[in-house]
Amino acid sequence: MKNLVIFGAPGSGKGTQSDILVAKYGFDHISTGDVLRAEIKAGTELGNTAKGYIDNGQLIPDSLMVDILAATYDALPKTKGVIFDGFPRTIPQAEALKAMLAERGTAVHAMLELNVPDEMLMERLINRGKTSGRADDNEETIAKRLGVYHSQTSPLIEWYEKEGIRNSVQGYGSLEEINAKLCAVIDAL
Repeated sequence: MKNLVIFGAPGSGKGTQSDILVAKYGFDHISTGDVLRAEIKAGTELGNTAKGYIDNGQLIPDSLMVDILAATYDALPKTKGVIFDGFPRTIPQAEALKAMLAERGTAVHAMLELNVPDEMLMERLINRGKTSGRADDNEETIAKRLGVYHSQTSPLIEWYEKEGIRNSVQGYGSLEEINAKLCAVIDAL
């Protein structure tokens, strides 16, 4: 079983590429965004708390996310692997994920980084907002989210580099070109 972290700024294509990888390899996909949106839609206490952070372009507290992910991970059937999408977003979260997986006798086997310039991310997210109706895909919130990404999340690039599992690919071009690069990394594991 392979555990992968798909990594990149908001709008880099993590969800799209995760869906393609899931179909190709039979991995499970844990998207913190999807998990949180489901909680918000259901109106749970967790969902309402998370909504306050998300609406302000902020990250969900680490302890809350680790608990959610551990429960979600444990509920999955044993498959060929798991893609973590949207987590970790900070070094403490990466350390917590590493510890959580170690308790289960496994690890993150690769971090797949999608590199996309900020201007392209802004354009992608604004266009997504027009078609999806997602309230957080507006210029002001996107700018906040990218600021949070650069200040709090991008330090993970160096952390995963030190762990020896960072794999960076260009996250723009055709879906097929991007996916081929990701598959080359996975196939080499």
